[in-house]
Amino acid sequence: MTGSTGTPAHTPIPTPVIIVGAGPTGLLLAGDLATAGVPVTLLEKRPHKISNLSRAFVLHARTLEQLDARALADDLEAVGRPLDRLRLFGRLSIDLAHLPSRFNHLLVLPQSEVEKVLERRAVEAGVDFRYETEVTGLAQDADGVTVEVRRTGGRPESLRAAYVVGTDGMRSAVRNAIGLPFPGHSVIRSVVLADVLLAEQPEALLTVNAVGDAFAFIAPFGDGYYRVIGWNRGRNVSDSEPVGLDEVKEIARLALGRDFGMHDARWMSRFHSDERQAPAYRVGRVFLAGDAAHVHTPAGGQGMNTGLQDAANLSWKLAQVVTGHAPGALLDTYQAERHPVGKAVLRSSGGIVRLAMAKRPWTLALRAALTTVLTTVAPARRRAVGQITGIGYRYASPRGSHRLVGTRVPDVALAGGGRLYEALRGGRFVLIAPQEYEVGRDRADRLTASRWASDRRTALLVRPDGYVAWAADSADPAAIESAVAAHVG
Repeated sequence: MTGSTGTPAHTPIPTPVIIVGAGPTGLLLAGDLATAGVPVTLLEKRPHKISNLSRAFVLHARTLEQLDARALADDLEAVGRPLDRLRLFGRLSIDLAHLPSRFNHLLVLPQSEVEKVLERRAVEAGVDFRYETEVTGLAQDADGVTVEVRRTGGRPESLRAAYVVGTDGMRSAVRNAIGLPFPGHSVIRSVVLADVLLAEQPEALLTVNAVGDAFAFIAPFGDGYYRVIGWNRGRNVSDSEPVGLDEVKEIARLALGRDFGMHDARWMSRFHSDERQAPAYRVGRVFLAGDAAHVHTPAGGQGMNTGLQDAANLSWKLAQVVTGHAPGALLDTYQAERHPVGKAVLRSSGGIVRLAMAKRPWTLALRAALTTVLTTVAPARRRAVGQITGIGYRYASPRGSHRLVGTRVPDVALAGGGRLYEALRGGRFVLIAPQEYEVGRDRADRLTASRWASDRRTALLVRPDGYVAWAADSADPAAIESAVAAHVG
């Protein structure tokens, strides 16, 4: 594979965007672009079959808000099961009822259910799916990217696009093609996975605990089966070592005190958990998102959520640039905004798993102290919950900007009985102002204008991903028009 070539500059660009990898991140990104009228091709080396073998089982509040902006959250809420407490380790359990979000809970459901909803949306939007198609090389020049692919049983083929996004997981072919390293290390080895039936029903929706040398997690699929994730510090073997049900049951008894009568496993496997992050999420016309850009321990359930939020950040920017409504420099903000978030998730998920598996006296003391702080100190608890659920992150803003620029906007009420995340649907900017603003026909597909349901005087221009692009405590029509022209185009 190579990251540069001499592809002629005059080569036509038949597809504005090629996405590699049809997991949740790629599906959300592709659906967003197609909804915005940007033709997109989605390549996936697997056959067309959504797998139920994923490790992701939780949607957090910020991800649910992003899905709400796509009219998908209610469908997922109907099939998932809400959990109003976040359990980190030991006796630390945090109430989410006061989370400043319409989704003041975790939603427990398998990743496969998320993928079904995202795939349906992408198909309806007109995404060109190409399954059983593997990327074998990639080259970019000043005008576009050439992707070499091979379809199962077919001949090699070259595809051309203006931009390529790699959402193809930890072993990303796209990342390897552009020569980016993936520094980091394995945190936990020989983690077992099993899908089993249980003779005894767990008391909690999510059952999780760590004791001494063992950790176990149990979550329902909703079809009678349960996913079990377990680790025993004393059994560090290769990922290729077969897993037996007796091993899974033993880990559960060590960590949870009982095995709930596990039986009839339909699938078992072993894996290792890494912490890695690419140094750059963009190289020229090629971007990385999701597990291709960063991988984390499962602690806190942040992996899939972080990838979906990457896609929500990148999609509207690509759409603006490809359709000519924003300069190419807008794409640089993807790295500036999402790389620090990925780094923070590495720290938080890694910290949770290390404290959960604490064994030495000083780490046990640290865990006890942190538990006390998070239980009794409200600001510390809010910050921790904000990081894990995603609602606490804000993006850096240009010097001299209003204090609200870069902050997440909650689902505020709008005049006429509407709400913000309904207005964001279709990938639109939303202007919320104290006075009327008439949206011209040339912007009607990208901008919605509304007024506050209250008497608030601040003017806000909210980006399609729900963060503030511009704000003013008092603004005349000329200032508002200038802001709209600068951001919406």
